[in-house]
Amino acid sequence: MGTVVNAANKEANRSLADLNPTVVFVLGGPGSGKGTQCANIVQHFGFTHLSAGDLLRAEIKSGSENGTMISNMIKEGKIVPSEVTIKLLQKAMLESGNDKFLIDGFPRNEENRSAFEAVTKVEPSFVLFFDCSEEEMERRLLSRNQGREDDNIETIRKRFKVFLESSLPVIEYYNSKGKVRKIDAGRPVEEVYESVKAIFAPKDEKIDAGRPVEEVFESVKANFALENEKAD
Repeated sequence: MGTVVNAANKEANRSLADLNPTVVFVLGGPGSGKGTQCANIVQHFGFTHLSAGDLLRAEIKSGSENGTMISNMIKEGKIVPSEVTIKLLQKAMLESGNDKFLIDGFPRNEENRSAFEAVTKVEPSFVLFFDCSEEEMERRLLSRNQGREDDNIETIRKRFKVFLESSLPVIEYYNSKGKVRKIDAGRPVEEVYESVKAIFAPKDEKIDAGRPVEEVFESVKANFALENEKAD
Protein backbone atom coordinates (compact mmCIF):
# COMPACT_ATOMS: atom_id res chain seq x y z
CA MET A 1 0.00 0.00 0.00
CA GLY A 2 2.82 2.34 0.98
CA THR A 3 4.48 1.73 -2.36
CA VAL A 4 1.35 2.82 -4.23
CA VAL A 5 1.03 5.97 -2.10
CA ASN A 6 4.70 6.80 -2.56
CA ALA A 7 4.39 6.32 -6.32
CA ALA A 8 1.35 8.63 -6.38
CA ASN A 9 3.20 11.27 -4.38
CA LYS A 10 6.22 10.98 -6.64
CA GLU A 11 3.98 11.49 -9.69
CA ALA A 12 2.30 14.51 -8.09
CA ASN A 13 5.66 16.07 -7.30
CA ARG A 14 7.20 15.32 -10.66
CA SER A 15 8.69 18.41 -12.25
CA LEU A 16 8.94 19.34 -15.88
CA ALA A 17 12.73 19.15 -15.67
CA ASP A 18 12.41 15.45 -14.70
CA LEU A 19 10.60 14.88 -17.99
CA ASN A 20 13.58 16.37 -19.85
CA PRO A 21 11.27 17.59 -22.61
CA THR A 22 12.01 18.97 -26.06
CA VAL A 23 10.48 22.44 -26.00
CA VAL A 24 10.16 24.66 -29.07
CA PHE A 25 8.87 28.20 -28.65
CA VAL A 26 6.89 29.25 -31.74
CA LEU A 27 6.87 33.01 -32.32
CA GLY A 28 5.65 35.26 -35.09
CA GLY A 29 3.38 38.23 -35.59
CA PRO A 30 -0.42 37.89 -35.90
CA GLY A 31 -1.19 36.42 -39.30
CA SER A 32 2.29 34.91 -39.78
CA GLY A 33 0.81 31.42 -40.18
CA LYS A 34 2.06 29.87 -36.93
CA GLY A 35 -1.12 27.90 -36.29
CA THR A 36 -1.19 26.26 -39.71
CA GLN A 37 2.44 25.17 -39.48
CA CYS A 38 2.08 23.97 -35.89
CA ALA A 39 -0.74 21.67 -37.06
CA ASN A 40 1.61 20.23 -39.71
CA ILE A 41 4.39 19.67 -37.17
CA VAL A 42 1.98 17.92 -34.79
CA GLN A 43 0.73 15.66 -37.58
CA HIS A 44 4.12 14.70 -39.00
CA PHE A 45 6.53 14.89 -36.06
CA GLY A 46 4.45 13.93 -33.02
CA PHE A 47 4.70 17.16 -31.04
CA THR A 48 1.99 18.39 -28.67
CA HIS A 49 0.86 21.92 -29.56
CA LEU A 50 0.13 24.20 -26.61
CA SER A 51 -1.17 27.75 -26.87
CA ALA A 52 -0.82 29.91 -23.75
CA GLY A 53 -3.88 31.92 -24.81
CA ASP A 54 -6.01 28.80 -25.30
CA LEU A 55 -4.99 27.46 -21.87
CA LEU A 56 -5.95 30.74 -20.20
CA ARG A 57 -9.31 30.80 -22.00
CA ALA A 58 -9.97 27.16 -21.03
CA GLU A 59 -9.16 27.92 -17.39
CA ILE A 60 -11.59 30.86 -17.41
CA LYS A 61 -14.30 28.71 -18.99
CA SER A 62 -13.78 26.00 -16.33
CA GLY A 63 -15.18 28.35 -13.68
CA SER A 64 -12.34 27.51 -11.27
CA GLU A 65 -11.14 29.99 -8.65
CA ASN A 66 -7.97 30.44 -10.70
CA GLY A 67 -10.09 31.02 -13.83
CA THR A 68 -12.17 33.68 -12.10
CA MET A 69 -8.99 35.47 -11.01
CA ILE A 70 -7.64 35.39 -14.57
CA SER A 71 -10.95 36.66 -15.98
CA ASN A 72 -11.09 39.54 -13.49
CA MET A 73 -7.52 40.56 -14.29
CA ILE A 74 -8.23 40.61 -18.03
CA LYS A 75 -11.43 42.63 -17.52
CA GLU A 76 -9.47 45.16 -15.46
CA GLY A 77 -6.88 45.46 -18.21
CA LYS A 78 -4.18 43.87 -16.07
CA ILE A 79 -1.54 41.47 -17.35
CA VAL A 80 -1.91 37.90 -16.10
CA PRO A 81 1.23 37.09 -14.04
CA SER A 82 3.78 34.96 -15.89
CA GLU A 83 3.73 32.35 -13.14
CA VAL A 84 0.00 31.73 -13.66
CA THR A 85 0.44 31.09 -17.40
CA ILE A 86 3.56 28.99 -16.81
CA LYS A 87 1.81 26.79 -14.23
CA LEU A 88 -0.98 26.12 -16.76
CA LEU A 89 1.61 25.25 -19.43
CA GLN A 90 3.52 23.04 -17.02
CA LYS A 91 0.34 21.18 -15.96
CA ALA A 92 -0.69 20.62 -19.60
CA MET A 93 2.78 19.33 -20.48
CA LEU A 94 2.94 16.89 -17.56
CA GLU A 95 -0.57 15.60 -18.30
CA SER A 96 -0.02 15.21 -22.05
CA GLY A 97 1.91 11.95 -21.93
CA ASN A 98 4.34 13.42 -24.46
CA ASP A 99 7.84 14.87 -24.14
CA LYS A 100 7.88 17.07 -27.27
CA PHE A 101 6.09 20.41 -27.20
CA LEU A 102 5.40 23.39 -29.43
CA ILE A 103 4.58 26.37 -27.22
CA ASP A 104 2.76 28.83 -29.44
CA GLY A 105 2.77 32.58 -28.82
CA PHE A 106 4.85 32.33 -25.66
CA PRO A 107 6.98 33.84 -24.21
CA ARG A 108 5.43 37.17 -25.17
CA ASN A 109 8.13 39.22 -23.47
CA GLU A 110 11.43 39.01 -21.61
CA GLU A 111 9.70 38.66 -18.25
CA ASN A 112 7.75 35.64 -19.56
CA ARG A 113 10.98 34.13 -20.86
CA SER A 114 13.02 34.47 -17.69
CA ALA A 115 10.10 33.33 -15.52
CA PHE A 116 9.55 30.20 -17.65
CA GLU A 117 13.16 29.12 -17.30
CA ALA A 118 13.23 29.97 -13.57
CA VAL A 119 9.98 28.13 -12.75
CA THR A 120 10.36 25.06 -14.99
CA LYS A 121 14.18 24.77 -15.01
CA VAL A 122 13.79 24.06 -18.73
CA GLU A 123 15.25 25.94 -21.69
CA PRO A 124 13.82 25.64 -25.20
CA SER A 125 15.70 23.52 -27.70
CA PHE A 126 15.17 26.38 -30.15
CA VAL A 127 12.78 29.14 -31.18
CA LEU A 128 10.86 28.76 -34.44
CA PHE A 129 10.38 32.31 -35.68
CA PHE A 130 7.92 32.96 -38.50
CA ASP A 131 9.21 36.14 -40.09
CA CYS A 132 6.58 37.90 -42.19
CA SER A 133 6.13 41.49 -43.36
CA GLU A 134 3.45 43.59 -41.69
CA GLU A 135 1.85 44.21 -45.10
CA GLU A 136 1.42 40.48 -45.73
CA MET A 137 0.17 39.74 -42.20
CA GLU A 138 -2.30 42.61 -42.46
CA ARG A 139 -3.57 41.31 -45.81
CA ARG A 140 -4.06 37.80 -44.38
CA LEU A 141 -5.85 38.98 -41.25
CA LEU A 142 -8.22 41.24 -43.14
CA SER A 143 -9.02 38.59 -45.73
CA ARG A 144 -9.71 35.70 -43.37
CA ASN A 145 -13.29 35.23 -42.29
CA GLN A 146 -13.23 33.87 -38.76
CA GLY A 147 -15.56 36.38 -37.17
CA ARG A 148 -12.83 37.61 -34.85
CA GLU A 149 -13.54 41.00 -33.32
CA ASP A 150 -9.84 41.86 -33.32
CA ASP A 151 -9.51 41.50 -37.10
CA ASN A 152 -9.97 45.18 -37.86
CA ILE A 153 -7.23 47.48 -39.12
CA GLU A 154 -6.77 49.53 -35.91
CA THR A 155 -6.57 46.50 -33.61
CA ILE A 156 -4.34 44.61 -36.03
CA ARG A 157 -1.80 47.43 -36.08
CA LYS A 158 -1.84 47.63 -32.28
CA ARG A 159 -1.13 43.89 -32.15
CA PHE A 160 1.80 44.36 -34.55
CA LYS A 161 3.18 47.11 -32.31
CA VAL A 162 2.88 44.95 -29.19
CA PHE A 163 4.61 42.05 -30.95
CA LEU A 164 7.51 44.23 -32.11
CA GLU A 165 8.00 45.88 -28.72
CA SER A 166 7.54 42.79 -26.55
CA SER A 167 8.44 39.66 -28.49
CA LEU A 168 11.38 40.79 -30.63
CA PRO A 169 13.66 41.18 -27.57
CA VAL A 170 12.92 37.51 -26.76
CA ILE A 171 13.89 36.50 -30.29
CA GLU A 172 17.05 38.60 -30.09
CA TYR A 173 17.98 36.99 -26.75
CA TYR A 174 17.69 33.46 -28.11
CA ASN A 175 19.36 34.47 -31.37
CA SER A 176 22.41 35.52 -29.35
CA LYS A 177 22.49 31.94 -28.03
CA GLY A 178 22.21 30.43 -31.52
CA LYS A 179 18.72 29.10 -30.82
CA VAL A 180 16.59 30.87 -33.42
CA ARG A 181 15.42 29.11 -36.59
CA LYS A 182 13.98 31.83 -38.79
CA ILE A 183 11.41 30.94 -41.44
CA ASP A 184 10.42 33.20 -44.33
CA ALA A 185 6.68 33.03 -43.63
CA GLY A 186 5.61 35.39 -46.42
CA ARG A 187 5.62 32.55 -48.98
CA PRO A 188 2.80 30.09 -49.83
CA VAL A 189 1.92 27.60 -47.07
CA GLU A 190 3.46 24.60 -48.87
CA GLU A 191 6.80 26.35 -49.37
CA VAL A 192 6.90 27.50 -45.75
CA TYR A 193 6.27 23.95 -44.59
CA GLU A 194 9.18 22.64 -46.68
CA SER A 195 11.48 24.91 -44.67
CA VAL A 196 9.82 23.89 -41.40
CA LYS A 197 10.10 20.21 -42.27
CA ALA A 198 13.83 20.52 -42.96
CA ILE A 199 14.31 21.78 -39.40
CA PHE A 200 12.31 18.99 -37.73
CA ALA A 201 13.17 16.05 -40.01
CA PRO A 202 16.02 13.72 -39.02
CA LYS A 203 19.32 15.03 -40.32
CA ASP A 204 19.93 11.97 -42.51
CA GLU A 205 16.46 12.03 -44.10
CA LYS A 206 16.75 12.00 -47.87
CA ILE A 207 15.16 14.70 -49.97
CA ASP A 208 12.27 13.47 -52.12
CA ALA A 209 13.40 14.49 -55.60
CA GLY A 210 10.15 13.35 -57.18
CA ARG A 211 8.37 16.55 -56.22
CA PRO A 212 8.15 19.76 -58.26
CA VAL A 213 11.49 21.53 -58.76
CA GLU A 214 10.52 24.49 -56.54
CA GLU A 215 9.62 22.24 -53.60
CA VAL A 216 12.83 20.19 -53.95
CA PHE A 217 14.86 23.40 -54.01
CA GLU A 218 13.16 24.64 -50.83
CA SER A 219 14.21 21.43 -49.04
CA VAL A 220 17.78 21.68 -50.34
CA LYS A 221 18.00 25.37 -49.45
CA ALA A 222 16.64 24.79 -45.95
CA ASN A 223 19.11 21.96 -45.32
CA PHE A 224 22.05 24.09 -46.42
CA ALA A 225 20.81 26.99 -44.32
CA LEU A 226 20.57 24.74 -41.28
CA GLU A 227 24.09 23.37 -41.78
CA ASN A 228 25.51 26.86 -42.23
CA GLU A 229 23.68 28.01 -39.10
CA LYS A 230 25.24 25.17 -37.12
CA ALA A 231 28.67 25.95 -38.55
CA ASP A 232 28.35 29.56 -37.38
